[in-house]
Amino acid sequence: MARTALTADHASARLHELTVIDVRTPGEYATGHLPDAHNIPLDHLDAALPALRTAAERGDLLVVCASGARSAEACRRLAEAGITAATLTGGTSTWTQLGHDVHRPAGVRAPWPMERQVRLAAGSLVLSGLLAGRLHPGARWISAGVAGGLVFSAVTDTCGMARLLAKLPYNRPKATDLDSTLTALSGGRPSV
Repeated sequence: MARTALTADHASARLHELTVIDVRTPGEYATGHLPDAHNIPLDHLDAALPALRTAAERGDLLVVCASGARSAEACRRLAEAGITAATLTGGTSTWTQLGHDVHRPAGVRAPWPMERQVRLAAGSLVLSGLLAGRLHPGARWISAGVAGGLVFSAVTDTCGMARLLAKLPYNRPKATDLDSTLTALSGGRPSV
């Protein structure tokens, strides 16, 4: 498969022949993921390159995230490592909007999606800066800094705040989960 983007309908029709890699945080993954998707958060992609190379030798890779931005970044990084992969156009958001099946682990309470976590953190910081600015005018720079960060995020299609939030414990993979995923991709026993 050349480095491309697949629509949700096209990916659904080919799902049985694709190895799906979900690069969202484990918390986002737990909210619902494509059937048989393997969770490798974007910040763990480099460590997973050997397993992903092995998986790509056995078949086509489809990389997914919530909107398509992180999966496009992952595909770019994989291409730099000589691994060909496609991204899911519109991500899991479009996938679910079109009514395609998602799997959710039973009994797992998933944290909010990353985009919602970013909105809460950014809004809280802006509001705190404005309220604290009533007593200490310099505190308004907190709000200005967040606003500048949001503009930069939109212009560059990156999100520093999401990268920071992804480091919180509930957004991190358990070492055993990631090891199990890498073993499965390398041709070992399938991850559960």
